[in-house]
Parts: sequence; structure tokens; C-alpha cells
Amino acid sequence: MNQKLLTSAEVARILGVTPGSVKRWADLGLLRCARKVGRQPRFDPVEVERFRKDQTGEIQPAAGPDVEVWLELLLAEGESHQLLATLYAERARQGAWWKVSESLAAVLEEIGERWTEGTLSILEEHLATERLQRALARVSDQMPVRPGAPRLLMTTAENEEHTLGLSLAEIVVREQGWPVLWAGRRLPLSEIVAHVASGSVDAVAVSASAVAEPGDLLAQTERLGAICRAGEVHLALGGSGPWPAWVPYGARVVTFQELRGWLQLVEAGAVPERI
Repeated sequence: MNQKLLTSAEVARILGVTPGSVKRWADLGLLRCARKVGRQPRFDPVEVERFRKDQTGEIQPAAGPDVEVWLELLLAEGESHQLLATLYAERARQGAWWKVSESLAAVLEEIGERWTEGTLSILEEHLATERLQRALARVSDQMPVRPGAPRLLMTTAENEEHTLGLSLAEIVVREQGWPVLWAGRRLPLSEIVAHVASGSVDAVAVSASAVAEPGDLLAQTERLGAICRAGEVHLALGGSGPWPAWVPYGARVVTFQELRGWLQLVEAGAVPERI
């Protein structure tokens, strides 16, 4: 007797994640959809169990980071060596940089909340984020590039000032051995057009934070999709920004685990770019 197919909500309860994560895994091809009822995917329980076993130790959240310890470290003067040592110790403990990035994202969220509440000054918030960004850049610079790996252009969305999320993403990309062309903030779309047209990059990753304007990101999504589709390069739209739920070309990547999965799919030639 055939088993009943599962909804996204039912799969989410089994895996201990949100339905949104299930949808993104399905969009990326990591979790195979058996069929759709209308626009809603349905999943075979056997496939869900296969996915759960394949991802053992990965989809389960790690123990939450000690925010107080990280804050003390990030605000301590002249402690750059200790900060680097702690980052590498976290990598050794968790086993992958994408897991470290997930933990640090939680720390940054707490820092933002404390700044909003007034328990952390503007200067302290700036010091903490700037020191972490400098340390992440040093970590990325020390990782070797793998010959023949895809070349990735990384930038923020236009009008986006926050690059720390991009720095967290970079160490995930560099651990994969990819060379990175770091463009940072305020890169005009004309520059992306030029790099894509020149054949100097194989993929483009664009990050936006939660403060970005939805309408602005919608317009950028359409233009970025057209640019990358014309140049036959892959596109990832990342960060916590309000990118549109459906993108005409490319992949919407929210978590650093999803970013790592996208990198692997690009190398395997299995990314389902939307046309």
C-alpha cells in the first residue's frame, strides 16, 4: 500500500525546521518533490527519511552561541589574535565554516537587538561588527583557492550599506575553494554587466539586509536575473532582505547551509535556474 504523501508543513515538523526551509530545499533540488497539488509540493516519506539521514548533524541547530562571551571578545581592545583563535576553535568544534557563520549570525542579531534597546551604544555596535568583519576577512584570505573552481562575484544590493552578512557568506564560499571577486557595497549594475559579459565570473551572489526596500529589491531582482541569464552565469540572492518570494532567474538563498548547498549544486551543474 502506498504511503500518504506529506505536505511541506508535515515535513517541517519531521525535520524540526520551518516550512520555508523545506520549500527552499525543494527549490534547490536538495529535497525531491514527488508531485504538486496545485502549487503545493508533496513529498514521499521515503525521500524525506533519505534527506534526514543524509543531513544528520546538519539540519539540527547547534547549541546556541554564548553571546556574552562573543561580545566581550569583540569589544576588547587589542584582542584580534584572540578573536582569530576563537574563530578557528569554533571551526574545529563545529566542523564547517557554514555552521560557524550560522552561529555568528545569531550573535549579530542579538547585538542589533541590544543596540535597539539601548543596552549597547552605537560605538560599541560599530566596534563589534567592524572587528568581526576584519577578522573574517583575514580568515578568508588564508584559505587556498582550488584550481578550476567557479569564480564568484560577491556584492551587496544597490543602496545596501551592510556587508557583514556578505563576509559571513565569503568564508563559506572560500571553504568550498572558490575564488571570490569581492565588490562590497555600492557596485553599480553596469559593473556587474561588464564582468558577466567579459566571462571573468561564473556566478554572482548579491546580499541584502532586512532594512532594504521590497520594491527596490523587486526591481533589482528583475535586472540581475536578465543580466545573469544573458551571460549564462548562476545567480544567488542572499541575506535576510525582503527579496521577492519568486525570482525569474537564479536561486533565493537564506541560510548559510543553503548557500553551501547552492555552491555544490552549481559545481554539479544541477542548479534549477528559473527561466
